[in-house]
Amino acid sequence: MTRYDDDTERTFAALPPAHGRGFAQTWWGQAWLKALEDAALDTAQVKTGRRLARAGAVGAVSVRPGRITAVVQDRDRTAHRADVLLEKLSDAQWDHFADMAIERSGHVAALLDRDMPPHLVEDAANAGIDLLPGLGDLEPKCDCGAWDHCGHTAALCYQVARLLDQDPFVLLLMRGRAEHAVLDALQSRGNAPSEDAASRPEGVDAAEAYAAGLVLPPLPALPDLQERPGVPPSLDTESAPPPGVDPAALAFLASRAAAEAHRLLAEALRSGHGRQAVGAEVTDAQDAVRLAADDPGAEALHRLGAGSGRSQEALAVAVRAWRLGGAAALSVLEEEWTVEGDTLARARAALESAWDEGERPSLRARSNRWTVVGAPHQLRLDRDGRWWPYRKERGRWVPVGGATQDPATALATAALTAGDEP
Repeated sequence: MTRYDDDTERTFAALPPAHGRGFAQTWWGQAWLKALEDAALDTAQVKTGRRLARAGAVGAVSVRPGRITAVVQDRDRTAHRADVLLEKLSDAQWDHFADMAIERSGHVAALLDRDMPPHLVEDAANAGIDLLPGLGDLEPKCDCGAWDHCGHTAALCYQVARLLDQDPFVLLLMRGRAEHAVLDALQSRGNAPSEDAASRPEGVDAAEAYAAGLVLPPLPALPDLQERPGVPPSLDTESAPPPGVDPAALAFLASRAAAEAHRLLAEALRSGHGRQAVGAEVTDAQDAVRLAADDPGAEALHRLGAGSGRSQEALAVAVRAWRLGGAAALSVLEEEWTVEGDTLARARAALESAWDEGERPSLRARSNRWTVVGAPHQLRLDRDGRWWPYRKERGRWVPVGGATQDPATALATAALTAGDEP
């Protein structure tokens, strides 16, 4: 419970013991404790203070400009008055603080919500106003006679961290202004006409809107997603295309961009999408294969192959892989990597358990590829521990099926594609 003695003092009833919990949950509460722990010369006294505060030995805390006070009991029940002093801000500094806060509506919204976001403190510091204490700013005074922080003043600081978690206006009061004085100053400045209001652009600054998100009206409901992507405008005009521009290829790119945007939006609207890991961004070489997989025509295929550094035969195999498993299948086709450590141990265990004794084929390993001795079949391991079936056709290894966790299933797929005995 908080008691207001006058406009510039607040008294907080003693808090219960803090067994099993930290003293500062907010970043500004942690910054307060860091100022104590960095400045104290005797770390043993800081630890003693933490134990006293955790045990509930700190009485009611009085907060007023420049000073916090409480009676702290030792383990033997001896009571000591502990004070911690903090320099007050000047009237000029408070005027600068109010002007700075008014410039960004998010700062005012945060204070009204009893929040102290980092950007508010940073903007204040840039204006020459240090709200949070720094090294040596917390000056201890205790009737136990200690000249540095003792266990009693340290216990008081730990207890105040809990108060700051609940209400950052406690810190502003210590710096010299009561809550009503801060809010009145913000309101009076907010209602005053600005000299350059007419010159400001219309609308709301994006950073301010984001910071004040909790006080803005909710966004309108999302529109329903159409069943299929829209149709790009026709490029069939009487004007001749510029040199080097293929209207058919451009129309294909526009339609594929619309289809991809539709797919991504459908995924984003799907339930649970926010809890899924963000996939790696496709490279230009991978995107060329994605486009080629949609049969853009001979001319576009030639340009996609040349642009991605692939021959037409290599592009055809890459398209085959993409259709089987997208970017993951393409990576297995074109990248060779060394399997080692735990990954190698798991791969060997999977191969050992995939067949009964006497039925296991003879496999020759190289990197992440296991080739069947005497047969045109191969297994490839991806970085997620899945096996991909491959078969040799016209001197080139090509993918012939999707990924599976079982190497025997993958090898059977490779054999069955050509009608062999699995």
